[in-house]
Amino acid sequence: MTFDIVTTMVIKKLEENKIEMMKTAICRDFYLSCKKKTDLKIGMELERLPIYKNSYQAVDYFGANGMYRFLRQLAYNDEWRYITDLNFINGLKKSDTTITLEPGGQCEYSLSPCDNLFQLKNQVESLDNKVLPILDFLGISMLEYPITPLTDGRNIEIIPKRRYQTMAKYMNGERCFSMMRETAGIQVALDYTDEIDAMQKYKIAMMISPFITAIFANSPIRCGKITGYKSTRALAWLNTDEKRCGLVSEKIFDHKQNFSFSDYVNKVFSVPLLFIQRDNKIIEIGGKIDFEQFALNGWQEHSATREDYDLHATLFFPEVRLKNIIEVRNQDCQKGALKYSIPALYKGIFYNSDSIQNIFELLKIFSYKDFQELRYNVPKSALDTKIGKKRVLDYAKNILNIAFQGLVKLQNDEEKFLEPIMELTYDGLCPADIILKEWEKSKHNMSDFIEYVRLK
Repeated sequence: MTFDIVTTMVIKKLEENKIEMMKTAICRDFYLSCKKKTDLKIGMELERLPIYKNSYQAVDYFGANGMYRFLRQLAYNDEWRYITDLNFINGLKKSDTTITLEPGGQCEYSLSPCDNLFQLKNQVESLDNKVLPILDFLGISMLEYPITPLTDGRNIEIIPKRRYQTMAKYMNGERCFSMMRETAGIQVALDYTDEIDAMQKYKIAMMISPFITAIFANSPIRCGKITGYKSTRALAWLNTDEKRCGLVSEKIFDHKQNFSFSDYVNKVFSVPLLFIQRDNKIIEIGGKIDFEQFALNGWQEHSATREDYDLHATLFFPEVRLKNIIEVRNQDCQKGALKYSIPALYKGIFYNSDSIQNIFELLKIFSYKDFQELRYNVPKSALDTKIGKKRVLDYAKNILNIAFQGLVKLQNDEEKFLEPIMELTYDGLCPADIILKEWEKSKHNMSDFIEYVRLK
């Protein structure tokens, strides 16, 4: 072999070793995030939709009474620190809690991790008490509803945050515009004790994800009309950038194989890379290469860094995401007490080893193909969706009962948070069914609908 060929081979081997070192470091951080069983906490991210009281249209960012003014007023009233991008305010921070804007101006509470659900509820109520007077002053209603009920996302501008603007430019999927600009969900964060525990929770969270979508389906009305779907929000996610959304890997559902930290990292490396950031500047890549290719060959004069991976990993949107916590992401926003039923369900299942095993025994008969088909069918028919010879409703009741018993065993009196959704489900209903009944009763009166779903 010539000197040039040997040199090229050596350089390639060094680059491959560099990639493996980066992957090892990422997995090491997962290990370092493991908690003791006595230290497990639960977190929640809660998104809501701001609309103008007089028109019911989505609140814009720059308007005289828009979301920019809302953030400034809240910061002034309650001493929050600004989160900015190129001097535009897109969020506020205080201690471990943030209030941020999603791409279409949706408002998100990201709560401090809590020991119990009572603390989560107290956090939400405390923030609501600070926010509601400002909203009222600005003529804004905040909806506890998962999709803008009147404004089409194509008429909603992306807020001035470069990350979101680049995402909107390059993420594909015919309903990506709807997902980014119109939707609001609830996410739950769970701790893990070791890799086995993390991957077991990850697997079970993926298995139950379409069932949870059905149980909490809550978005049947969009653009002032019945859509024909119980969760129009879930429909939007089904049609958003297939390579960075969904169930991640068939391997997760193969019970003869183990899915590991390393498997998850390899999956993230295979996702198309949208952009990197250097010296506070966005460098657009637009999905032309995946992160593995970037790590191996670089992009123009730029080499891959750990910071690049961390940014890239936040642009991966599966039903369940692995970080220093396990993040379950597939629930419609809920009103009133129902919003606390979501973290209650997950705590009852994932913080009790018997509950985890019982869920596995309940659902292990289904294949990856079954879960894929179910994921595509539940947005339309929710609890009435068929899987095998039964309806989702039959499994939903069992899932909720397992979660309830898990909470009872924890002896914190938290099972009461699960009761609102259990009452609905045991009547064969999801939240969307109640909305549809109210919609028909009011003869499609938007004012009555807004009154029903607005934050009070």
